[in-house]
Amino acid sequence: MKETKQAPATPEARAAMHEMMAAFEAFKGANDARLDEIEKKASADALLEEKVARIDQAVGQAQARLDRALSAGRRPELAAPAAPTTPPEMKAAWDGYLKTGQAPRGDWGLELKAGLSSASNSAGHVVPPETERAIERRLMAASPMREIATVRTVGVGVFRKPVSTAGIASGWVAETAARPETDPATLALLEFPAADLYASPAATQNLLDDALVDLDEWLAGEVEDAFAAQETTAFVNGDGVNKPKGFLSYATAADAGHAWGDIGYVASGAAGGFASSNPTDRLIDLVYAPKAQYRPNGRFVMNRKTVSAVRKFKDGDGNYIWQPATRAGETASLLGYPITEIETMPDIAANSLSIAFGDFQRGYLIVDRAGVRVLRDPYSAKPYVLFYTTKRVGGGVQNFDAIKVMKFAAS
Repeated sequence: MKETKQAPATPEARAAMHEMMAAFEAFKGANDARLDEIEKKASADALLEEKVARIDQAVGQAQARLDRALSAGRRPELAAPAAPTTPPEMKAAWDGYLKTGQAPRGDWGLELKAGLSSASNSAGHVVPPETERAIERRLMAASPMREIATVRTVGVGVFRKPVSTAGIASGWVAETAARPETDPATLALLEFPAADLYASPAATQNLLDDALVDLDEWLAGEVEDAFAAQETTAFVNGDGVNKPKGFLSYATAADAGHAWGDIGYVASGAAGGFASSNPTDRLIDLVYAPKAQYRPNGRFVMNRKTVSAVRKFKDGDGNYIWQPATRAGETASLLGYPITEIETMPDIAANSLSIAFGDFQRGYLIVDRAGVRVLRDPYSAKPYVLFYTTKRVGGGVQNFDAIKVMKFAAS
């Protein structure tokens, strides 16, 4: 996982955090009243249920505002220092290509993308290193999976990683005793092919001619949301065909008997929902499904509707198991573990895999093929100029022991 430095809390983030804490206190009061009424009468008044739902929605909205404020603080500016610096002649050639489409004269360091027309008005080029790093930094801030998974940049189209599915045998011996040969490790070769991800941001010629506009920053900002949305969907649910393979697309098996290559699951205790009694126990089972070495960096992954459901649960001591962030830079937690909200996680339904838990840094690998390419197109959408921008991205599970999911089923 690449490190993203945490910026100091902005006034907007502090205000959102105070709003979040106030909303959660109101939620606890209303939900406690609902639970007391259920305990006394076996059901809660409809108006009280509606009040809890309304306050819960307010908590979710406050959390969303807080997440946006913190995300804006994390988003890097292109002016951040980076090494090595793009040579001035390369920068001038790149800006000239973006503004006019004119092919660079001489060897100015811009690489022509193979397979495209060499005509000056249609040549595609690999972007300078600083522009590529700007896109990567923005994606890191905008994509929740890139924040929690391992990200590796490679120079090949298919990254192959050998992994040990059974450790090397070892043993204790006396100082002068014979050392019998041990069984070798059982190895599996995982392949992570990189697929093309593209976007075509549009600009007017006036924008391109404006000397005050940093075109590198403009391009990075334009492709950020488009790339981040497509990537996040693929990292969760992608089928691996011309896209990364999402961690929910692998075969699943009950955790007690799952084999390497399957994602182990823990049943929620009821079809399409949590067990009616002690639902928190199943979440605790999910936390302890991965081995001990994966729990220190463990986290929950779910969408906001699922967060809304678990927000109402308490532990055996009557404490809410969901807690909001109390300091800038932190996230909300569940049973003491951070929560990453990813909207492409499925809603709770029969047999859905709506909650995941584990060490995603060790469990999921994102592969970036080095080189972002841009093709300037002034013809397809006149009077706008399109910039057909492509990068190659792959991804998949690299450790099937590090990620577990909750299946919403009786068993």
